[in-house]
Amino acid sequence: MLEHEPWIRLGCFAGVLFIMMLWECWAPRRPQQIGRLGRWPHNLLLVVINTLLLRLFFPLAAVGAAILASEQGWGLFNLLSIPWWLTLVLSLLILDLLIYLQHRLFHGLPWLWRLHRVHHADLEFDVTTGLRFHPLEIVLSMLLKLAAVTLLGAPALAVLLFEVLLNASSMFNHGNVKLPKRLDAVLRLILVTPDMHRVHHSVIPHETDSNFGFNLPWWDRLFGTYLAQPQAGQQGMTIGLTQFRAPAEQRLLQLLLQPFRHK
Repeated sequence: MLEHEPWIRLGCFAGVLFIMMLWECWAPRRPQQIGRLGRWPHNLLLVVINTLLLRLFFPLAAVGAAILASEQGWGLFNLLSIPWWLTLVLSLLILDLLIYLQHRLFHGLPWLWRLHRVHHADLEFDVTTGLRFHPLEIVLSMLLKLAAVTLLGAPALAVLLFEVLLNASSMFNHGNVKLPKRLDAVLRLILVTPDMHRVHHSVIPHETDSNFGFNLPWWDRLFGTYLAQPQAGQQGMTIGLTQFRAPAEQRLLQLLLQPFRHK
């Protein structure tokens, strides 16, 4: 399985993206004011750039770091004698917690926020928003992930599963899809749902600084950053940032230059 890691990730990515796009067309949660042709090409081109960048500078990625740590005996779990299944579960939980903490860090430090706000400046909220990140944020995130995987000594299988789940959950919880209220209420006990994460993309600052989780909703509840609903409601809330409302801001070049502009 690990030998085919790039193809496994690509297959899961393409499959989930296709399903979410169909779901958004079939049962949208909110009407969109900006057409897909005005946003999707630019958001998806960022994905292409980020993928090429990671493959160029980190050809082995986090799975490779896990294999190297195992071979060298580096990291906590390579020093402990615990069942493999417990190591797998703990690795998934700890890595998810670290992503939550990283997300809060990118909101809390001004220079990191300038990178992360490219993600938040999308004026709509759909599956491509979950893929829209500045290349420098992607590189920094990978460096943090490599350090975490090495220090933990996380198994390569756990790292592969985590990366696939993180990518899939990001597309799911950014989906402009409608879920029955009762189902959403049950799901958000164990999984970050679109209605839960949409609050995080509100134009209102205290709502933006809530619901940081990507996979598991437990960290937001544990650390007091959980917010059930936006004050204007799911249909009435405004998505995006106040300083990037012009349609031209959604173009690829503007997205790449945005962190370096004085806004």
